[in-house]
Amino acid sequence: MLIWVGIPDDPYIDDKSTLKTVDIQLHEGNAIVASISTVLDSTHEDGARALARDVKAALESGTIGLHAHELEAFADELR
Repeated sequence: MLIWVGIPDDPYIDDKSTLKTVDIQLHEGNAIVASISTVLDSTHEDGARALARDVKAALESGTIGLHAHELEAFADELR
């Protein structure tokens, strides 16, 4: 399981500097099993790291599963 937090590439946008929305994605192998946009933006690097740690802990404890709706509470909170 890979937890990825960052600005996803959008092939439809030529000017990548306009991309600001930070997503959290759960990857299993080569597949993205859950993805959701967060309230973070590109300036919230510490918050992104904290988000990844929080989601990792919740997954390891079994508090959440591999579903986007279970990431919502994490994605909606600034850290």
